[in-house]
Amino acid sequence: MTTWQPDILGDGYQQLSLPLGTDPDGEGQISATLVRYQPNDVDLPDRAVLYIHGFTDYFFQQHLAEHFAAQGYRFYALDLRKCGRSRGPEHTPHFVTDLEFYDSELDEALRIVRDEVGGSEGSPSREPGVLLAAHSTGGLVLPLWLDRVQKRPDGVRGAGVTGLILNSPWFDLQGPSYLRNVGTAAIDLIGRLRPKDAVPGPKLDTYGASLQQGGWTYDLDWKPLTGFPIRFGWIRAIRHGQARLHRGLDIGVPSLILRSGKSGSAPEYDPSIDTVDAVLDVRQIARWAGCLGDRTTIVPVDGAGTMCSFPHRGR
Repeated sequence: MTTWQPDILGDGYQQLSLPLGTDPDGEGQISATLVRYQPNDVDLPDRAVLYIHGFTDYFFQQHLAEHFAAQGYRFYALDLRKCGRSRGPEHTPHFVTDLEFYDSELDEALRIVRDEVGGSEGSPSREPGVLLAAHSTGGLVLPLWLDRVQKRPDGVRGAGVTGLILNSPWFDLQGPSYLRNVGTAAIDLIGRLRPKDAVPGPKLDTYGASLQQGGWTYDLDWKPLTGFPIRFGWIRAIRHGQARLHRGLDIGVPSLILRSGKSGSAPEYDPSIDTVDAVLDVRQIARWAGCLGDRTTIVPVDGAGTMCSFPHRGR
């Protein structure tokens, strides 16, 4: 029987490997990694948060776990297949050709969390349960998954999910409009024919440098300053997912969407980048937020950086 093991984050953090079998994208055996924060000096509540990271990312934000623990939640985070703790030497970082592939680890992670906090599937009236949270690309992956869960016999509530928090979710492709029409057609073609080819473009470390200036420390092999190469097959999956979101989803629970007050960019690090979303277009987040369902609240956070709409130890 698989057991929890000590995690790289130290005291109070443990990890559990979730075997997923053979990679549908042909890169051998894959797994995901569930991390939990379980300090010894607190009673374990019967509600939890499950957090999902974004692209070129993994779970290292200890302040987030500690914040939710202080609010009376158990905290869990999932490193998806080929990401962070879950990436093997034969894996292309973060590479999937269909975002629906993530359903396997999301279903299993939710099952484990529900088992630990108590309750069983098929009891939609049981409160409290599991609050989901995600950042950036995770903010696209989770709503698409919830829409599929909602179509199951017991729906999202029956699965034990009580709400959704998205921090700077990636709802659309940023940049000039031609990238969203002609560019997307090219992505679709190349992504089918040469899925592992890298999308050409500059390698900027502006965002990574901003995080380091802000006091973040993390593994640069798992989260390089300039980001991992974007593969055509992966961005094709993203565009298909974004198109599905734009047609409207039913995620089954209330959602809170956090974004920065404005976007900004720079060819190299500048302190002004610390107070804007340096990756995504916040106008797109506002535009598409209503596609999640009928109970959506969007909150702009003035002065928040790309990762800092969630509570942050230094800002």
